[in-house]
Amino acid sequence: MAVTAPAPRVLADVFPRSFARDALLVVGGAALVGIFAQISVPLPFTPVPLTGQTFAVLLVGAALGSVRGMLSMLLYGVAGVLGVPWFASGSSGFTLPSFGYIIGFIAAAGLVGWLAERGWTRNPLDTALAMVLGNVLIYAIGVTWLKFALGATWVGAIAMGMTPFLVGDGVKILIAAGLFPLLWRQMVKRGLAPRPDADAVIDLTDDADADASVAVTVADEDEDTGAAVSDGDSDEESATTTTD
Repeated sequence: MAVTAPAPRVLADVFPRSFARDALLVVGGAALVGIFAQISVPLPFTPVPLTGQTFAVLLVGAALGSVRGMLSMLLYGVAGVLGVPWFASGSSGFTLPSFGYIIGFIAAAGLVGWLAERGWTRNPLDTALAMVLGNVLIYAIGVTWLKFALGATWVGAIAMGMTPFLVGDGVKILIAAGLFPLLWRQMVKRGLAPRPDADAVIDLTDDADADASVAVTVADEDEDTGAAVSDGDSDEESATTTTD
C-alpha cells in the first residue's frame, strides 16, 4: 500500500518532523548565525561591523520556515543578551548600538521563512526577492535603533548602518538566489520533494512494498485469465453435449 506525506514547504521539511529534530534545527540555526558573526571586519566610520550574520539569518529563515526561523533568531538574541559571546567579534549584551539588527534578524527570519513556505525559494528570481525583503526589514529596524542609540540624524544613521553594506548584501543575495533553487532541484531528483507542478504529496512507499504490490497485481491478472479459460472450456463442453 502506498504511503504518502505532505510535500515539504521548506528544505527542513524534507525529512520527517519531530519535536527533537525541530529543536535541534532551531539550536543549529542560532549557532550558524553565531559562527558567521565571527566573520567580522570593523569599519572605522561606523559601530556596525561588516559580518556574515545577515547572510546566515536569511539562510536560516528560508531553510527552516517562519516559526522555526524566528525561534532560532530569538534564541540567538536572548542567549547573546544573557552573555553568550556569539554576537559580532565575540561580543554580547543589550547595550550595543547595533542591537537593533539582532531584533531585525528575528523579524527577517519570520518574513523570509513565511515566503519560503509559499514557494519563494524554488526559483532564483523569487528567492532573490525574498532575500531583498528580508534585508529591507533588517535595515529598517537596525538603522532606526542605531539612530536613537547614537542620537544621529537619519542621514547619518543610514550612512553608518546601511550604505556601507549594500554591495556585500547584494552579493549574498545572488549566492542565495542560486543556492536554494539548486538544492530544491536536488531534492526533486532524489524523490524527496515533488516537482513544482506535481500534487502536494510525496510517495514514501519502499521498494519492497512496491514489489509486493506488483506481485499481487500479476497474481490477480493470472487468476482472472485462468477463470476466463475455465469459462471458455465449459462453454465448449456444453456445446459438444448439445450437438451429440
